[in-house]
Amino acid sequence: MDSTTFRIDVPQSHLDDLRTRLAATRWPDELPGVGWSRGVPVGYLKELAEYWRSRYDWRAQEAALNAYPQFRTRIDGQNLHYLHVRSPEAGATPLLLLHGWPGSFVDFLDVVGPLSDPRAHGGDPADAFHLVIPSLPGFGFSTPLAGPGTGAAAMAGAMVRLMAGLGYERYGVHGYDTGSWVAPEVGKQAPEHVSGVHMNAMITFPAGVDGEMEGLTEVERQRWQAMQDFNDGYLQCNGKRPQTVAYALTDSPVGQLAWMVEKFKELTHPEEGLPEDGIERDRILTEVSLYWFTGTAGSAAQVYYEEMSANSWGDESAAWSADAGAGAGEGEGTSQPEAAWGAAPGTVPTAVLVSAHDVTVRRWAERDHHVVRWTELERGGHFLSLEEPGLLVDDLRAFFRTVG
Repeated sequence: MDSTTFRIDVPQSHLDDLRTRLAATRWPDELPGVGWSRGVPVGYLKELAEYWRSRYDWRAQEAALNAYPQFRTRIDGQNLHYLHVRSPEAGATPLLLLHGWPGSFVDFLDVVGPLSDPRAHGGDPADAFHLVIPSLPGFGFSTPLAGPGTGAAAMAGAMVRLMAGLGYERYGVHGYDTGSWVAPEVGKQAPEHVSGVHMNAMITFPAGVDGEMEGLTEVERQRWQAMQDFNDGYLQCNGKRPQTVAYALTDSPVGQLAWMVEKFKELTHPEEGLPEDGIERDRILTEVSLYWFTGTAGSAAQVYYEEMSANSWGDESAAWSADAGAGAGEGEGTSQPEAAWGAAPGTVPTAVLVSAHDVTVRRWAERDHHVVRWTELERGGHFLSLEEPGLLVDDLRAFFRTVG
């Protein structure tokens, strides 16, 4: 595999343009007293946008990112950017880390040191990993998308070829959010090479078969109710009209900021706090800046379109609609396929880590995956590697000690 070293170097003209656009933002009115209930409040966003314009230091963040070894290659016509951090421990286990939306390879910066060099972080050197952290196709510097059809299975195929190109015969995979769609597909496509699949922020669906709601615990019923009650407006927009959404987000940095920070607000734990209560403000703005400077609002959303089109979970009876829940409770058919990403479960040993915010239902996960480890946390949200990196590191170490 031909790879070239890569360094991030955003032209100064792009930074100047960002500041000019932020200063010239046309702000909307808002209803009094509604807080976050109808979207991001103007007062909060104005303050955050001004911080981004006048105090956030992209160059410092860029230098920190460039401290990690980065590369670009081309697989089946698709540009692919990745970090490759080799452990100082010769016997380290190769591990592929897959991010979600609205995230990037930046999601994993806080776990790179402990995972790749546990000896230097008070851990056991036997738990060391060689880390491969790609930008998924359409995200960040893995652009432009080579064409339509780049869903979870196609992304997984690129990941399999990436690991083979790097010379890794046996490796583990971790993914969250979008990465939790892709990671099991990697295991399905290369079961002889994947020792284990580890996931958090994983979504599970009922299949619409008789009896599947019987015996759910109270916590599981609450999780299913939370899925039905969740505001999936972003999902419907990303999944059905990603190109239309892209115009506003690619033209307006405040639009991109609001689109992303709303998810950091809703999906961090506790939800009642501000986004920066769960994730450092500069880290949030580095994520947003990466989408802005690469112009990837539209291409990163395409995976939603591919999955919703292929699996029908974005149809009129949407994934989190009350109608779907009622039908499933009665044993009637819903719009959900038997398994959201394919009816045949994988055979690779799989670990599921459930944060305090997650809505994963165990019996549905076990229906679709070869689950051998299940861990429930009392804290942490959707963005676990950003919010509680130590908990993620601990569970990854514990799981991969048990699989060869």
